[in-house]
Amino acid sequence: MFGRIIRVLFGFALACLAAGLTVVLFVYSPLELASDLSSDRAAEAGLLALAAATHSAVFAAPFALIGAAIGEWQRIGSWAYYALVGVAISGIGFLAQYWTESGSEGSIVNNYAVMAFLVTGFAAGMVYWLVSGRFAGGSEPDAEDGEIISPVRPAAPPAKPGGASARLAT
Repeated sequence: MFGRIIRVLFGFALACLAAGLTVVLFVYSPLELASDLSSDRAAEAGLLALAAATHSAVFAAPFALIGAAIGEWQRIGSWAYYALVGVAISGIGFLAQYWTESGSEGSIVNNYAVMAFLVTGFAAGMVYWLVSGRFAGGSEPDAEDGEIISPVRPAAPPAKPGGASARLAT
């Protein structure tokens, strides 16, 4: 049980780091970061990724806890479940951002922002699945669950010398 909790928390932490990095890659292009490795731009992008990961963790923690608890309880090891949970959490985040806008500022509603949120949720869900979700419920069997042993099946009886296979051969 304790191992599952550690695995879930570690997966959540790495998923938040992946979310922060994905958001930063929507701000800075990878080509832009690779061309100026000696400048302060890479350090700035790293700090921005950590800040975005922290913000993602604070917002997503209750929703991710519910999603991970359902996944562990139902023993869901499918990547699609965790990707959809990540996209749903990011969709909730987008709606929360939209609902808190004031009317005087520009709106967040545009294709680029929607894609940034959805891709971030997908990436975070996939990282969580890779680290923790694919092992949901399967790594530590419960004490009341017995080991399932398949029954031994008898071997097929040998063919009779005068059977149908012997007649076909002649």
